[in-house]
Amino acid sequence: MAVYTQVSAEAAAQLLARYDVGKLVSLKGIAEGVENSNYLLETDRARFILTLYESRVDPADLPYFHNLLAHLHAAGCPVPRFIDDRDGRWLQDVRGKEACLIEFLPGISVSEPTPTQAAAVGKALAKMHMAVADFRELKPNPLGQSSWKALFDQCDQTAANALQAGFAGEIARECDWLSENWPPNLPQCAVHTDLFPDNVLIRGDQVGGLIDFYFACTDFRAYDLAVTHAAWSFTADGQNYLADIGRALLDGYCEVVQLTGDEKQAFPALARGASLRFLLTRLYDWINTPADAMVTRKDPLAFYYRLNFYRNAESSALFGAV
Repeated sequence: MAVYTQVSAEAAAQLLARYDVGKLVSLKGIAEGVENSNYLLETDRARFILTLYESRVDPADLPYFHNLLAHLHAAGCPVPRFIDDRDGRWLQDVRGKEACLIEFLPGISVSEPTPTQAAAVGKALAKMHMAVADFRELKPNPLGQSSWKALFDQCDQTAANALQAGFAGEIARECDWLSENWPPNLPQCAVHTDLFPDNVLIRGDQVGGLIDFYFACTDFRAYDLAVTHAAWSFTADGQNYLADIGRALLDGYCEVVQLTGDEKQAFPALARGASLRFLLTRLYDWINTPADAMVTRKDPLAFYYRLNFYRNAESSALFGAV
């Protein structure tokens, strides 16, 4: 269970006393996610998410996330709002951690999406990209292409090779290839970069919410689409590409936003980069997470298989007549 900082019902009730949101009814830790400590907090008026920010979130970045979500909410995107207390403060201190009370959005995360749901996700991502056209704040991507070689250098190569023979050398060559072939000057905007199924709330065949923006930054919009494509379009182990899901997601996106020819041409390379990014962070966690930690490690090979798929993928085959 990914709750690092324990919060008692008494502490939650004391926090709620600062707000005009009702009295505490229940408090429950949320196991999904590995970056922060999250609780489902229910009052006699509504439900909320209480998030305590752990080591991977820099408190200096929180105003960016707050302002981005406020901008998206004002534009009509289905994103949660940070809740202000009676004094207008959205950032609190709970157990010595920066913390926020966040709007709860209804819906479920689907593990086996239908093509219709995948198309809805593509449309929602495209509408988000359109909504930030006038969002002026910039935030470099701390896990962008320029960071991957340094991240790999922090991973023990012997441990990497224990996962698969020759793994370290293959990763090093992929880092070099992407450094040499990463596309320049594609359209940029504020992007999510982590829009996995567990960060999308589905209601029927529609998107009810886009959540967990703590990797949001400024980067290529097509890279954001590539991350989402890699996250949604494969079986969980990464070994099988779900062509109907992948095509539906791209079709949905392109119904709203017309990608440039350069973006489509670069898409396989961007998807290789997306796969390598998650391979590397999973590999780092796999190697460095203690065996007795309360976090379930995720298999890096699931994104190695995705990477291999995109190495052989043609843009025309992925997009078809889009």
